[in-house]
Amino acid sequence: LLNKYQHKTTRNAIKKLRETTNKKEALKLFPSVSSMIDKLAKNNIIHDNKAANLKSKLTKHLGAL
Repeated sequence: LLNKYQHKTTRNAIKKLRETTNKKEALKLFPSVSSMIDKLAKNNIIHDNKAANLKSKLTKHLGAL
């Protein structure tokens, strides 16, 4: 079952993706981070809208690279 530990792992993964300046590397990380966010939302660890906002911001970050 997903819990606060997965939440921490996901937060770290998001942070790592945000700090990435290499587009190729970021594009490789994005699908896994995105699915981690989805899993947290599905199990009500974070709100659906929060998940959508996070994914939106990460997508914008990828576009800016």
